[in-house]
Amino acid sequence: MILRDLISSLSKVTPTGSLDVEIQSITASSREVRPGALFAAIRGTTTDGHQFIPSAIEGGAAAILSEAAPPADYTGPATWLHVPNSRKAVAAIASEFSGHPWKDFALAGVTGTNGKTTTTFLIHHIMKTVWHRAGLLGTIQTDDGEKVETAKHTTPGSIELSGLFARMRDNGCRGAAMEVSSHGIHQNRIGSVGFDAAVFTNLTQDHLDYHGTMDAYFEAKQQWFLDLAADPLGKKPVAVVNFDDAYGAELVESLDGRLPVIRFGFGVHCDFRANNLRQSAKGMEFELTAKGKSYLVRSPLIGRFNAYNLLAAIAAASACGIRPREAIAALAESPQVPGRMEYVGNAGGATVFVDYAHTPDALENACRTIKDLNPRHLITVFGCGGDRDKKKRPLMAEAAALHSDALIITSDNPRSEDPLAIIKDIEAGAGGKTHRSIPDRAEAIAFAVQASRSGDIILIAGKGHEPYQQFADKTIDFDDRKHASKALRDRAQSIADQR
Repeated sequence: MILRDLISSLSKVTPTGSLDVEIQSITASSREVRPGALFAAIRGTTTDGHQFIPSAIEGGAAAILSEAAPPADYTGPATWLHVPNSRKAVAAIASEFSGHPWKDFALAGVTGTNGKTTTTFLIHHIMKTVWHRAGLLGTIQTDDGEKVETAKHTTPGSIELSGLFARMRDNGCRGAAMEVSSHGIHQNRIGSVGFDAAVFTNLTQDHLDYHGTMDAYFEAKQQWFLDLAADPLGKKPVAVVNFDDAYGAELVESLDGRLPVIRFGFGVHCDFRANNLRQSAKGMEFELTAKGKSYLVRSPLIGRFNAYNLLAAIAAASACGIRPREAIAALAESPQVPGRMEYVGNAGGATVFVDYAHTPDALENACRTIKDLNPRHLITVFGCGGDRDKKKRPLMAEAAALHSDALIITSDNPRSEDPLAIIKDIEAGAGGKTHRSIPDRAEAIAFAVQASRSGDIILIAGKGHEPYQQFADKTIDFDDRKHASKALRDRAQSIADQR
């Protein structure tokens, strides 16, 4: 594609060199530069892409995108594009290069602290059931309509994102669902993507190591909706917002008159409203009132928080053109989302669930959900990640203690921090709740299962689907579900040996 056409949508760009060169690829990595490439120099948190401009030119880059002006004596050979914001500019260029593929299918994005992954999975399931082929982009995996792969990032960079959308379009997807992280919004990864449905699930304490304050965290989420309102990019986006959430209500108020809004929740002012929630270990059902009609929603998922996820999915599907009745029929066989309140097994009457809950609110909701199943005792195994928001560590213990009968405090992903120091921070919030601290996560899981009795439920929280554990000097293979399964087998064998 000719560079002149590629940058046509940029409002502020100062070129040095010819705009009639052909661009064959776009990259933000100097190692991927090939002759004909456009290299985008992006300032990261640990490295600055501007320092690799000489390497990109040496590698044959046809154009350089940079927030820095070229040297006064610069004469090429690459055309130098000076822009105010490289991230924003490369998002627009990447979308143009791919032919704006998101215009060719219905796209739903989901943001919020908790529920993003599950809600995205549910929307994708609805789309795939109704339309037979749909795309998925999220924390756990990507689906381009033909191939499912393990995800690398919750929200990919704009260059990779445009490529994935192009594959979805080329594979005949009629719709797609994606997670939209606050990092992705703040870093302009989705700055030039048009959405049909923009979902807000909730906002609770998380990522303050990145955003600093809850206000800044909320503003990052809010900015996505305001950007869509200011420039819908040729689509007719609808904001789908959890109106029961305080931040959700604030978001709706800020969007008044700017963007169509569908409010969902249990409150009387919700457009998609749930009531009479009934649940058991086999799943849930509730009555849904939407668009002047009433429906019965059934799902194998459990937990009030999952009722919100189901509501969000139905409302988002509606914004994308799928009738509520079709969405509800699809959700009767909702998929098990890996690591999200995932049933692992039972041995000797003791049951294990694994959940990704890694915020105080999510952990409290997970514990409350299991407590509603009336276990003899709820034993909760959890920890907190290193190099992340330290303020939430005692809050995690407080949240778990509210509904658990016993706590097993262990390591999560310690990263560069001392696991014992992290555990000490967590213990400060345990209060008088019975607890034991076991730094080795595998040992903690095994202890919890072996110490349980018939009728008990063990919740292993924090890592969910993750197949690894990160330490200061290494990353090891570690899957809570595999270790829990082994512990259950050992427990069953131990019970058999005693007979």
